[in-house]
Amino acid sequence: MHPHDFGWESQLLETGFLAIFLCPVWTLSPVPRRCPPSLICIWTFRWLIVRIMLGAGLIKIRGDKCWRDLTCMDYHYETQPVPNPMSYYMHRSPWWIHRCETLSNHLIELIFPLFTFLGRRMCAVNGAVQILFQVVLIVSGNLSFLNWLTIVPSLACFDDASLGFLFLSGGGVKKTVLEIQNEDAAGRTPKPNKGMLIRRVVNISLAVLIGYLSVPVVLNLFSSKQVMNTSFDPLRIVNTYGAFGSITKERTEVIFQGTLNQDPKDPEALWEEYQFLCKPGDLHRRPCLISPYHYRLDWLMWFAAFQTYEQSEWVIHVAGRLLSNDSAVLSLLDHNPFQDRETPRWVRGEHFTYKFSQPGTASAAQGKWWLRKRIGAYFPAVDLEGLRGYFQSRSWPHPHTSPKQELKT
Repeated sequence: MHPHDFGWESQLLETGFLAIFLCPVWTLSPVPRRCPPSLICIWTFRWLIVRIMLGAGLIKIRGDKCWRDLTCMDYHYETQPVPNPMSYYMHRSPWWIHRCETLSNHLIELIFPLFTFLGRRMCAVNGAVQILFQVVLIVSGNLSFLNWLTIVPSLACFDDASLGFLFLSGGGVKKTVLEIQNEDAAGRTPKPNKGMLIRRVVNISLAVLIGYLSVPVVLNLFSSKQVMNTSFDPLRIVNTYGAFGSITKERTEVIFQGTLNQDPKDPEALWEEYQFLCKPGDLHRRPCLISPYHYRLDWLMWFAAFQTYEQSEWVIHVAGRLLSNDSAVLSLLDHNPFQDRETPRWVRGEHFTYKFSQPGTASAAQGKWWLRKRIGAYFPAVDLEGLRGYFQSRSWPHPHTSPKQELKT
């Protein structure tokens, strides 16, 4: 998968770009007296959170039918890329709570962003709602640093009066803030110097740039063929956003297995499973908690599970690396069943459906967080020699087993 397919990377680029103009240039003071942040900078952040939310809301309404009949949350907690421990319990909420969750999602993503343009109080209401929404998402799933990053532009919805409580403690910062507020109330603003004039020109230029680059983004929002997580400019300064336009109704997982047996078709062959850092595998392992961190391979395996290995050829590349006990790939896994042993002779991919166990049942009492059922083979058993032609046809370096990695038998 192309790295630009991850919307949070574009969002990080855009947020970082806007932050350049928010920070004071001429002073290191935390509360600059002569170079306060421009309203233009504040509004670029507000415009960012509006686009993030509207993009996410519109792609849902136009996408999966379950968003319109309010049933998507019946599936989301169980089928999201990397569930966390709370996902297990939230999935078992009553049906009417899931309906309320879906309806609330629509209100937060489609209605509340418009409050940004209805005055300071309504703008602050939107900021508070968006931050609370992101906190709920953080609690209910491992969506990488996306939710934490989305809180940043939401903070721009609050003005100085709303954030005054942050400076209640004593010290120089509080004194400076009070002095600035008194000067503003009395209409005593410092006379602009050359640096301030330059910064005004820069801020106005920023507004023109963001406005110009926003035109295709706005047209995309209103288009019936809306696309999400893309950009119309090469520097990805102003981007389109969206998430979960469609919801998978059944969780599938690809499980890598290896064996030391010479014959992979031998019914007596012992196949041992590799465990990833976070994605479901071992039925007894509790869902992990990693936010705001991100295990990219685990996330990509979620995509691969509802595609075929022909569509996700990199899966075979991983299999080849496992056959050679490649340390770089193994560092991305939690458990290598062939640690300090021979390298596996064969590796295969098995395809399973996964469901959360039901609290209070025998499976849960046995410590199982997951139940699974085999679908079939995801990719057949492969060995290093058999992969030689496959790797060469794609110009991949063929993995070789290091003598240090393989124990003599």
